[in-house]
Amino acid sequence: MPDGFDFALRLLPEELRRGLDPAWRTRAEEIRLRCGGLPTVLLGERETPFSARSVTEEMLASVTEAATDSSYHAFSGALRRGYLTAAGGVRVGVCGTAAGDGQVETIRAVSSVSIRIPRQERGAGREIMDRLGGESVLILSPPGAGKTTFLRELVRTVSDRGVRVALADERGEIAAVWHGVPQFDVGKSTDVLTGAPKAEAALMLLRAMNPQVIALDELSDPADTAAAERLAGCGVQIFATVHAPDISALKSMPRLRALLRARVFRQAVVIARAGGRRSYAVCAL
Repeated sequence: MPDGFDFALRLLPEELRRGLDPAWRTRAEEIRLRCGGLPTVLLGERETPFSARSVTEEMLASVTEAATDSSYHAFSGALRRGYLTAAGGVRVGVCGTAAGDGQVETIRAVSSVSIRIPRQERGAGREIMDRLGGESVLILSPPGAGKTTFLRELVRTVSDRGVRVALADERGEIAAVWHGVPQFDVGKSTDVLTGAPKAEAALMLLRAMNPQVIALDELSDPADTAAAERLAGCGVQIFATVHAPDISALKSMPRLRALLRARVFRQAVVIARAGGRRSYAVCAL
């Protein structure tokens, strides 16, 4: 069965695909293509060139076409958010020249792409799962340290225990729904709404699916935090992630202070990464 590495490779032009070492399958985190530069793969903290061929505009166009099945509508609409979601939950970040009248409507003249390789890591954080019962949980770490991976595993674990989970998968990275079917295992009792802004999606799921838990990735703006507060007021348990290296940094974020004061979240999982390994700590809020 293809994994995230395979799905990422499918987006690359053949002349670049041949340069990726299969031995990197379990280590590669992102593939970076910058127009005029050498293509690189992110292994841990370091970018490593994997081809002597410089990236061209045509190569970048090939990647974006493959990510959207050559749909211009999907391409132009998705780029308002700055990324594309492809088969297998692969997220393609896009840089270039923003275009629009007063707000970003699309990105033209693509200059670079970042192809993030998703993975399901069964057992991630297994040692702390039994300590997370009954309370809403906030998952925090620096970017790229494994928040989404752990959230997916937490959802799967709780759902397989028979708890009804509704997943607001705005970017398609958690469940990786493709043609209606999740590409990742998110549990037998999970319903997924993908592609909608997470705050709107969470409230839709609350009304439509009678969930016991609602999960959403990255509380990033006031609409997200307002939705989380409303969900808590309806008695729903919440699993959510946020970019923060530790509890001290979390408490200094203005957009989250109201949630913390209201005790919407009483538990946090802090993920740290060192030497290629992750550690998980459960902290009271």
